[in-house]
Amino acid sequence: VTGASFFVFSGALKSSSGYLAKSSIVEDGVMVQITAENMDSLRQALREMKDFTITCGKADAEDPQEHVHIQWVEDDKNFNKG
Repeated sequence: VTGASFFVFSGALKSSSGYLAKSSIVEDGVMVQITAENMDSLRQALREMKDFTITCGKADAEDPQEHVHIQWVEDDKNFNKG
């Protein structure tokens, strides 16, 4: 589990790269490179406020290396109040 100050999602990963998706630490945030098709699905999930999972790693690997889970939770309006 990694906490981050920000996330960057890039839809520029080519299908021919051999990767499902790539993730990397950038300063105190995380950058996730995904295909254009996966970016469309991510945008739709965000619009509909639905959870979304991105599987990272080589497309031909038996076990994926990482998963990026975007999960909606209850809004805690008392957090960081003031």
